[in-house]
Amino acid sequence: MTATRPAPAAPKSRVAYTWIREQITSGAFGPGHRLVLTALATRLGMSVVPVREAISHLTAEGLVTFRPNVGASVSLADPDRYIHTVEVITVLESAATALSAPHLTRRDLAHARDLNAAMRAALGDFDFRRFTSLNQEFHHTLYSRCPNPRLLEAVDAEWSRLGHLRDSIFGLVPQRPKESVCEHDDLLGLIEGNGTPALIEQAVRRHRTASLDAFRTHQTDGAPGPHREGRAGRVDQGA
Repeated sequence: MTATRPAPAAPKSRVAYTWIREQITSGAFGPGHRLVLTALATRLGMSVVPVREAISHLTAEGLVTFRPNVGASVSLADPDRYIHTVEVITVLESAATALSAPHLTRRDLAHARDLNAAMRAALGDFDFRRFTSLNQEFHHTLYSRCPNPRLLEAVDAEWSRLGHLRDSIFGLVPQRPKESVCEHDDLLGLIEGNGTPALIEQAVRRHRTASLDAFRTHQTDGAPGPHREGRAGRVDQGA
């Protein structure tokens, strides 16, 4: 009987390509995530050469952006879509928060402060997806008491429309998370101090606009995302 020969192993570049592509399409590597060749090679147990070949293929497909002297990062699926959606969210959420403020309970505000404290504590060992999740819950807490159900529905629908791009700003602009936490403190102080709906709406709009401006600046400057691969594959903030 003739022995069956084992199937030839897939080329290492194909293994690297398949694995990195899965990390991108699953959202594990989000928009702006830095793809550091040496870290990826170590994680995959291979040399840098096949990883570089895989990155080249992914760049040709548009999933990865490569900038000379900067390196590779996961491409933003559609920067214009992000900008346009956040512009709509800025208008809707600021109005919803202003209407919600008089109906917020002490428990709501205490929960919002706890969330912001958790965000501040997370700045030292930064995981931008966790930070984004906490940030979403913080803002949802503040606008959730809005008495206009149509407005609430519209805000939530726009956030859903944004999908996985919602964490783009914190994944790309390293100074924005710290600024955002400080602005949250100011917003809570305004609400707790019985600020007028007009002032609260303006504060939320300034806060959201600042994030959007930071994103636009990143797009214009072509700056790299601040993240690198850390131990156990965690995404850490760069220096």
